[in-house]
Amino acid sequence: MNTKTLQKLGGFCSISLGLIYIIAFIVYGGILAYPKADATDIERVNFLSDNYVMLSTTNLISYVLFGILLAVLVVSIHQKIKDNLPNLSILASVFGVIWVGLVIASGMIANIGLNSVIKIGIEEPQKAISIWTSTGIVSEGLGGGNEIVGAIWVLLLSIAALKYSFFSKPLNFLGLLVALAGILTILPFVVFKEIFGISQIVWFVWIGIAMIRKPHKSFAHKESS
Repeated sequence: MNTKTLQKLGGFCSISLGLIYIIAFIVYGGILAYPKADATDIERVNFLSDNYVMLSTTNLISYVLFGILLAVLVVSIHQKIKDNLPNLSILASVFGVIWVGLVIASGMIANIGLNSVIKIGIEEPQKAISIWTSTGIVSEGLGGGNEIVGAIWVLLLSIAALKYSFFSKPLNFLGLLVALAGILTILPFVVFKEIFGISQIVWFVWIGIAMIRKPHKSFAHKESS
């Protein structure tokens, strides 16, 4: 695969990542009616069973497919900046690859846990919910509870892009905002996760458009996207 093709492919993957974020927001935040806090274990199991297809499919899209597309983007951006900043590009790619692994693992664990809950939920609802709670903790710890790894990847890319103008300044400054919000998700405030998610949708789409429009430019010289 030549460089131009890889850059365009990375651009389409980046736009797709933004769309996946939107799908996840719609499904998890709007379509699914989660049981109330005082719901019984049986009601919680019934919710998971009734929405099994939607939950498992959304997990696959939001985590596993997301991770696969992200891997392509990580490689394509590495290819884009490696000639100018080889060491920073390698460091950024390390965090990008780690993020890919965490996201995919998080989705697979969530679906395995969901399958286990469905299997034993009818006979042992309390045990099933205990498994689901444990699965959620592990899954959140890997890829959903905080966004530090992804934020560091975005931060390093934004620093590189500012130095050599790989992308436009507004896009690079947006990347710094995304990175800051992601790093702050280590704090127990939901607002930082929301800021990270919303701002990264814009960042992914914007990066994707820039890479599709100008995939073949030499970035040893300054350009604006």
